[in-house]
Amino acid sequence: MRIERIELHHISMRLKNSFITSFGEELDRECLLVRVYSEGLDGWGECVASREPGFSYETVETAWHVLRDFFIPAILNRPVSHPRELKQHLQAYKGHPLARAGLELALWDLRGKLDGKCLRALLGGEKHSVAVGVSVGIQENPEAMIEKVGEYLHNGYGRIKIKIKPGADLDVVRAVRDSYPDINLQVDANAAYALSDAPLFKDLDSLGLSMIEQPFAEDDLIDHAELQAQINTPICLDESIRNHRHAGQAIAIKACEVINIKSGRVGGLTEAIAIHDRCVGERVPVWCGGMLETGIGRAANLALASLPGFTLPGDISASDRYYDPDIAEPRFTLNSDSTIDVPDKPGLGVDVIQEELERVTLKVEVLT
Repeated sequence: MRIERIELHHISMRLKNSFITSFGEELDRECLLVRVYSEGLDGWGECVASREPGFSYETVETAWHVLRDFFIPAILNRPVSHPRELKQHLQAYKGHPLARAGLELALWDLRGKLDGKCLRALLGGEKHSVAVGVSVGIQENPEAMIEKVGEYLHNGYGRIKIKIKPGADLDVVRAVRDSYPDINLQVDANAAYALSDAPLFKDLDSLGLSMIEQPFAEDDLIDHAELQAQINTPICLDESIRNHRHAGQAIAIKACEVINIKSGRVGGLTEAIAIHDRCVGERVPVWCGGMLETGIGRAANLALASLPGFTLPGDISASDRYYDPDIAEPRFTLNSDSTIDVPDKPGLGVDVIQEELERVTLKVEVLT
């Protein structure tokens, strides 16, 4: 496929409820959409960089700059037979995985439409529905968290993940566990702690959690290994895993027992699959993380999570968990067994609703 034109869309969408983590609060989520044209068809990708450099050093503005001035010129008006080739085209440039992932996803969507295959089939996925859970942001007090968790359990989610940060951790988690003693419960620290906080995690160790996600900074693999040796609850790494080499290193030094794979964080679906394959070979379970995606990114997450190594519920959730309305259809809904169906139409299997896209668009640029 010869890339004929690429559009960048800077959008801002209002979340149904503000989402609070140790990074801060988000109510209006900004991101970039990438639209690639070839042979009379188009493909959509989502770059999950946000307005501020919290989860990542990348922002919407840096991603726009890098895509417009470097990544897109590297493939525009050139043949790219397969999305996996993007890494080769961008080999002169370092970093910016979120920008890379958004562009690569658009190529995957386009490739699927040209081939008449759904993304699940292109990636080698096997499952037609995947187990999902819900991620609950930090609440104002333990009582509010208990109430919010109860709402999601009532909605049918079979796994609950709650965000924690210093000052909003042990008491909150213990209150939830006391109220719901039998639920599948895990916590996510988003790198807010240090090894000196090990006593806190030893206390959490007694609460029957399925995992503790990313307690320390992304470059603290050794400290994660030291903590894992002190507790029984599996540590899950998220921000620390940037590629399949990092995954192998973390596994080798026993820094974790579970890995969260986000295609945006690792630079795209190609690298996400490589991490999946590495973990399958090492018998380390993986699950698919979420970044408040629109229906575009959510469709990609579902296809990724259909691979056989994704044995734990992902942070994908139904469309109405975050946006009403979304910018893409069909909407993803929760099945009674806490699963969501994987799209089976060509490419991502979703269509962007033009009027909704225009409503949330802040800026558009066309590159030819």
